[in-house]
Amino acid sequence: MSESAYAAAGVSIEAADTAIELMKGWVEKARRPEMIGGLGGFAGLFDASALTRYTHPLLATSTDGVGTKVAIAQAMDQHDTIGFDLVGMVVDDLVVCGAEPLFMTDYIATGRVVPERIAAIVKGIAEACVVAGCALIGGETAEHPGLLGPDEYDVAGAATGVVEADRLLGPARVRPGDVVLAMESSGLHSNGFSLVRHVLLEKAGWALDREVPELGRALGDELLVPTRIYAKACLELADRTATHAMSHVTGGGLAANLERVLPVELTATVDRGTWRPQPIFDVVARTGGVSRADLEATLNCGVGMVALLAPDDVDTAIEVLAGHGISAWAAGEVSGASDDTAGRVVLTGDHPG
Repeated sequence: MSESAYAAAGVSIEAADTAIELMKGWVEKARRPEMIGGLGGFAGLFDASALTRYTHPLLATSTDGVGTKVAIAQAMDQHDTIGFDLVGMVVDDLVVCGAEPLFMTDYIATGRVVPERIAAIVKGIAEACVVAGCALIGGETAEHPGLLGPDEYDVAGAATGVVEADRLLGPARVRPGDVVLAMESSGLHSNGFSLVRHVLLEKAGWALDREVPELGRALGDELLVPTRIYAKACLELADRTATHAMSHVTGGGLAANLERVLPVELTATVDRGTWRPQPIFDVVARTGGVSRADLEATLNCGVGMVALLAPDDVDTAIEVLAGHGISAWAAGEVSGASDDTAGRVVLTGDHPG
């Protein structure tokens, strides 16, 4: 049988079909009752009559990717965790306004479709959707020979959620005296990997299989630790406490992201002395000679999500989050601002140790 012209150009329809067959089982696990149909359609369908239980439903949407962390997954030939990074980056941007993530779609671009590799990526995305409580309603895999190398790929996704209008979280609810409640990250999450890769892999020349005593494991295993998904925990937090705003700590670090949900007339003070970041952050700083200012402006430094809430609810909040396996602590306070601190987050003190 002669090779098709499309295959000769580097695109295999057969490989794509095989990938779809391999991923079907995983996608099926990431369903919600409102999801209609399965893979194969031109569009994913979601039964919007589910929104009739809301008095004034607001739809929220978010889109993101994983960034250069995919280069670590490719170098290690380990592809079934990067989906957690994708879902975490997308759904936890939704939940900060109080929105429940309903469904997600993904997009995978690759230089060559290797069915098992694509299925492994989708497996991670589907498992992460289960953790987040949303449906994986559809997606697309595109083969881009000549644009991407045969073993290169990139992933992106988008999600839609819903929140009752009078439950919308954000700056308008924040008050002086609110506590800054920090939630522990699982590590680097998915931001700042251009810095991390430059410092550890390029500048220091470390191999991914290098055992790093401070980390207690190989470097590559540390770098691939999946992003923590906070969605279900934060939704319960908003339901059971007087949470006024939340901030997902991604690119830009803790201060810059918390400032996004802080009223311009208020300030927040965060005490570094209330937590000790995971060792990977100190490894990056010491190995690369990275200043604290640069580190905090790039990486999450141990805090992946922040809530601003009423002081009387701190104990309940910590208990709720502990029930989801998330360590949390009071890290600071919101107060009235002077001219030079208005709308800003001020980090004070030093981390223990």
